[in-house]
Amino acid sequence: MNPRSQPLLLAGLAAAVLGLGGIGWLARDLTAPGKGADQPSMLDLLDAFGSPQPNPEPVARPAPLPPARPAWSSPLMRGCAAPIGERQQRLVARVADLRANPRRIEIDPTNYGERFGRDAFGNRLDPTPRLVVLHETVYGMQSAINTFRTPHPRDEDQVSYHALIGQDGSVVLLLDPSKRAFGAGNSAFRGQWAVTNPAVGGSVNNFAVHISLETPPDGEDAEPTHSGYSQAQYDGLAALLSLWMQTYPIAADHITTHRAVDLAGERADPRSFQWSELQGRLQDLQLLCG
Repeated sequence: MNPRSQPLLLAGLAAAVLGLGGIGWLARDLTAPGKGADQPSMLDLLDAFGSPQPNPEPVARPAPLPPARPAWSSPLMRGCAAPIGERQQRLVARVADLRANPRRIEIDPTNYGERFGRDAFGNRLDPTPRLVVLHETVYGMQSAINTFRTPHPRDEDQVSYHALIGQDGSVVLLLDPSKRAFGAGNSAFRGQWAVTNPAVGGSVNNFAVHISLETPPDGEDAEPTHSGYSQAQYDGLAALLSLWMQTYPIAADHITTHRAVDLAGERADPRSFQWSELQGRLQDLQLLCG
């Protein structure tokens, strides 16, 4: 109801009451307690009539569950004894620099979206980032950036990550974690997904953040392996994870890969990823104690 129309509506209703019962009856009913004191007064009714009513909760239907698949078993192990050494000092400096001097590049709005508060069936969703999915670019980092900055009106062409990490260790932030990147299609993690479009199944995108590592030149093909990622890339990855794990409820065993969440079994990235390299760095940063 338009707030400006309420005084006119209430005045019309009061006039109708006056015509039926007279001024004295109205005054007595509005103000005087009596044997009808346990009944709502006309003033109460007028107040209730003019007060906005809360919208009812939408009726939700059960959402489908993702297909059964082997549970994710994290390669990262608990470890609290962080050594004091050159690598630890380097990583602490990287975290501080990334926090103070983030490098950001804007991407086209067609390649990302808002996180959903409800699924397609009316069920509430928790859009808080709590999962990290690791990817690789396949081609060079600039090629990936150009793709993300190009408008893609068709859903099937839209793709994005929250961050890229170059072979030189540079971290490029493309999307704030509060936004939904289009990093994984039909996907699930430990029996969890969000079905926001029943036509395409569910996805982890609504509660995931996506990081892509720049692929080395010898990996620009469909081979199952390549020469791997640089030490600087693992440093940059650990530094970015440190910031996000301190900001969002992301546990170490919720760092996974595109290969692990993909339900179609078509994704292999990030190929040649060495979990031991990430293990040591996260331990240096004391992120594996919990």
